Amino acid sequence: MTDKFTTTNSGAPVASDQHSLTVGANGPTSLTDHYLVEKLAQFNRERVPERVVHAKGGGAFGTFTTTNPEIAKYTRAALFQDGVQTEMLARFSSVAGESGSPDTWRDPRGFALKFYTTEGNYDLVGNNTPVFFIRDGIKFPDFIRSQKRLPGSHLRDNDMQWDFWSLQPESAHQVTWLMGDRGIPNSWREMNGYGSHTYQWINAEGERFWVKYHFISQQGVVSMPADKAAELAGSDSDVHIRDLYEHIDAGDFPRWDLSVQVMPYEDAKTYRFNPFDLTKVWPHADYPLIPVGVMELNRNPENYFAQIEQATFAPSNFVPGIGTSPDKMLMARIFSYADAHRYRVGTNHADLPVNAPKNADANGHSYSKDGSMRYSFASPETPVYAPNSLGGAHADPERAGDAGNWETDGEMVRASATLHPEDDDFGQAGTLYREVFSAEQKAAFLETITGHVGAVKSDDIRERAIQYWTSVDAELGAALRANVTPVAV
Repeated sequence: MTDKFTTTNSGAPVASDQHSLTVGANGPTSLTDHYLVEKLAQFNRERVPERVVHAKGGGAFGTFTTTNPEIAKYTRAALFQDGVQTEMLARFSSVAGESGSPDTWRDPRGFALKFYTTEGNYDLVGNNTPVFFIRDGIKFPDFIRSQKRLPGSHLRDNDMQWDFWSLQPESAHQVTWLMGDRGIPNSWREMNGYGSHTYQWINAEGERFWVKYHFISQQGVVSMPADKAAELAGSDSDVHIRDLYEHIDAGDFPRWDLSVQVMPYEDAKTYRFNPFDLTKVWPHADYPLIPVGVMELNRNPENYFAQIEQATFAPSNFVPGIGTSPDKMLMARIFSYADAHRYRVGTNHADLPVNAPKNADANGHSYSKDGSMRYSFASPETPVYAPNSLGGAHADPERAGDAGNWETDGEMVRASATLHPEDDDFGQAGTLYREVFSAEQKAAFLETITGHVGAVKSDDIRERAIQYWTSVDAELGAALRANVTPVAV
């Protein structure tokens, strides 16, 4: 027998794990059995609402080590100084599927990172693609609904997806990535990760730069054939969660090399593409990759719910030396992510151990107060308001840095930026298809979009989808039309 004894949540001994308290062996159950009531009530509430997007995923802890001393000339951020090793957490996920969906659906993969730095937590929330479907956050709820399920039948629907995509030509670049090989990675270890957005870096002298993050897998980029993905969806729907856990458990720690593209601040005003448009990349010929350091995942979670399901990542979690940009999607996410966590996990989600900052300055120095599940607090003598004359914490602009500002270019408007000469929606998608895809990849790509567009029932939406791919590449569009247009007899 074990020497451990069951207790209630309040620590009192429990009389039985097996039998409820009843009036006689076959009589009614007594509500005075407070442990039965506690156990059932806790069970009814043991799931937090799943994420609306990125619901299915897994992750692990590890370290990030900066190895390039030259990076300090671009940012003062403590984690990016030469030789600094920072504890971190990574969560990988699919986007559209629910928490029970297969890991192998064709979908972008989330690539969310939390760095527990000496200056506070820095969250980088990206995907395994360098671009996204839309460029303005006002469209995000509509986009996600188009990828989810019909309200009546509760089925996913190709018409709904292609209706939205074909009416939003800015999606073409991301959909080209999605329908290509990288739409189904072989594992989370074998895919790259990207910050996707443009961020601002500020160095110790106050100079500003625009940056994009690229995490390149040391395991290589390996894609999964569509037929194998379909098979695993039925036979092992958790294959990516299993793969990451088992490799780390066996000591085969996955690693990624972080590089950044750095754009001088003034270049953004005249660059040929809008550098803050999430549907665009910066060609490496214009801004080459600069090595930064290495990310290694080497520790599995001890409890999935506590350390992965309750982990909250928010693009608003910046540290000195890193800031936002005029990227409209980024600015929307800065609000929406943290707000989602307050609803889904709780007002004080940042108090949970997996989300709490580890730097000494964070302890007792926040003026956030009360709310559901607040358990960290300062001494009774510490003032709960600012400013105060009682020795409480005070803000310091030099410590924080002025990372949130940039030069604006006019009055408040509702419009897309049109100052950049090559800003069309289909150009980069066409370049990706024509110049990056091999002949074999092009053939597989045509097969993929033929199946996807061929499943569209509406003639009007199917025609728009064909025109969509014709705008990406005329020959591709013609081949697609031939594949999905019924032959007259």
